[in-house]
Amino acid sequence: MPMRSRSTLVLTALALSACVAIGCSSSDAEQRGRREPSSAGAEHAVSEGDRALGAAREAPRASARVVIEPPGREPAVVNVEVARTPAETQRGLMFRRHMEPDAGMIFLFPRPRHLTFWMHNTYIPLDMVFITSDMRVLGVVENATPETDDAREVDGESQFVLEVNAGYAREHGITAGAAVRFEGVSAAPAADEGSDDEWEDEE
Repeated sequence: MPMRSRSTLVLTALALSACVAIGCSSSDAEQRGRREPSSAGAEHAVSEGDRALGAAREAPRASARVVIEPPGREPAVVNVEVARTPAETQRGLMFRRHMEPDAGMIFLFPRPRHLTFWMHNTYIPLDMVFITSDMRVLGVVENATPETDDAREVDGESQFVLEVNAGYAREHGITAGAAVRFEGVSAAPAADEGSDDEWEDEE
């Protein structure tokens, strides 16, 4: 079943009114059946404010980029918004109706783990690029269907996930093993993110 966010995170996300969306599961074996909300978002009531916030964050800052270097291909450059805190990852790309072809969102987690995403309240079909702590592509989930709660995951542990428009990975030849680098993005989680437990779900 879809991951449920902590009620405190939900309240924080609604109160701050400046954040975006997902959640994450633990890398422990017993956690593998649980899933992280992804750009799809957490299971909570959707307000008009939520929708307005999603629409307001359409444009990423050009200074933040993720560059992927597939072997034998030109580098793929994605202008990204950064989801760094639990509240930002809870919202992700929910409620967006459009994203520019070279735009995306990078999700930064405090440590490597087995990450599972879904597409709850996400209207744009997406590719999800799972990236390891040593900055290599672990695997790609292509063309995730909008507004579905199916688990999207790849085998192994990753620390970062890049979400881009569906078809981007295939168009640019992005596959497992490709080198990744961040430009204008610190890989470190936010200093005020709180305890690591905040990134875990309730049972």
